[in-house]
Amino acid sequence: MARARSEERRGEIVRAAVEVIAERGYRGASLGAVAERVGLTQQGLLHYFPTKEALLVAVLEERDRWDTGGGSRAAAETWRLELLASLVDYNAMRPGIVQTFSALLGESVTDGHPAREFFTERYAQVRSEMAAVLRAEFGERLPSGLTPQEAAPLLTAVMDGLQYQWLLAPESVDMPAAFRSFLTLLRGPAAR
Repeated sequence: MARARSEERRGEIVRAAVEVIAERGYRGASLGAVAERVGLTQQGLLHYFPTKEALLVAVLEERDRWDTGGGSRAAAETWRLELLASLVDYNAMRPGIVQTFSALLGESVTDGHPAREFFTERYAQVRSEMAAVLRAEFGERLPSGLTPQEAAPLLTAVMDGLQYQWLLAPESVDMPAAFRSFLTLLRGPAAR
């Protein structure tokens, strides 16, 4: 019972951290602000997450769990392009999470940022997963002649780049529609 309550409390803290980071960015978010949001003292929050970096990693891991439907990366290996389109649709319904992820990603490129290693490893994994998705869809060559390994970073860049554009101008950028247009480009002229 105590363990379940502790896990529930950790989940509340992670959700509050997502909100605070979305509002203020990682550097502007304080443990005190997160603690206040969940009715704890900063000392009380440190019982669950001993450092701000530990909380940040928990936030990033939770976001990845949401994206894989609570499953593992192995579940992502069975994804198809249309499921990626569904993920883009899902992200369009949760701007706070997308904003938090995008803010952390942007900040992580600076030297010494605590999320740098997480994102470096995550992108290596995502490129591998995207190559597997493309291979499952097209085999060893896309209609353009690119290999899945060559196209995987482009697919990843489109997904994340659309998120930034959508966050900056949601009234001008229809992220799901733009991603589906990109899928049409990937599939080539025969897909029209």
